Order: sequence, then C-alpha cells, then structure tokens
Amino acid sequence: MPVKTVWTVIHSCGHEATHNLADRAADRRAGFARWLAGRECTDCWKTARDTDTAAKDQWLAARRVEEQAAAARWAEQFDMPPLEGPERALAWGERSRFQLVTAAYTSLVSEGTWDEADWAVLEEKIRTISRAGWWIDQRDAEGTDLAELLDAATIDDIGTENPHR
Repeated sequence: MPVKTVWTVIHSCGHEATHNLADRAADRRAGFARWLAGRECTDCWKTARDTDTAAKDQWLAARRVEEQAAAARWAEQFDMPPLEGPERALAWGERSRFQLVTAAYTSLVSEGTWDEADWAVLEEKIRTISRAGWWIDQRDAEGTDLAELLDAATIDDIGTENPHR
C-alpha cells in the first residue's frame, strides 16, 4: 500500500487544512506534516505577517520623520548647503549626509586623534558636495573613510554655479 500523499493537519492556530505532500519523498511526509502542525495555517500566517508589516511600516515612517528632523537641525546648525538632485532623493541624501558626517566626527574627533582644526578642513570639503546622490551612494561607508571619499569625489559630485552644465 503506498504512503498517503494528502494529509489533514490541525495547525497550531487551531485551523484544519488539507496538504498535498506528494512532492515530498514518501519517508519525509509524516515528519513534514508534524512540522506543519506546529505552525499557523497559511491564512493566519499571512494575517500576522501583514499586521506585523503594517506596524513596522508605521514605525519606520515615524523613524524617518525623526531622522529627517535631526538631519535638518544639524544642517542648519553647521551651515550645510542644501543638496541638489531629484526631489525624491533629497531627503534620503540629507539623512545619509547627516549619518555619515556625524559618524565621521565621532570616530575621527571624539574617539580618534583629530583636533577641531583638522575637522574644520574636512568640514569645508563636506560643504562642496551638494549632489544628494553622492551622499546616498556613500551611505554604507565607515565614518573613518569620509576624508578619503571626499578626496576621491569628482567634479560631477560637486555643485557648480554654471546653470548649463
């Protein structure tokens, strides 16, 4: 007699579902059916995931608002120029610049060997990069790499007064 392929499983959420396990080897079907019994049914799992995703989305949106406000305060406090680029990239670029520059300050000055005079030189270089895309591209960089990244920035990364460029 062949091993059954269709199993009725009562899931941990209490719902009963029928599963066709024909695509599993015959000697693995019973074990997989037991494993399924320890999990929520598909509908309950999707509902929990969607609820969890909505909560995460709300949390992330609130976090982005906080980060954006902190980046704006920082840019104003340190007289950073506004970034240029597509509208949808500006906020992300501002947050990326804020995060990278504050990480650099922490690692180079607060915890490192740089003094405020060294930082002032780097800060002037920071002000020359006005392209939001450049800051977004550097978002995963280490703070200690900022000086080298700024030295490597090309003319395309630096703002210009020429409107025809």
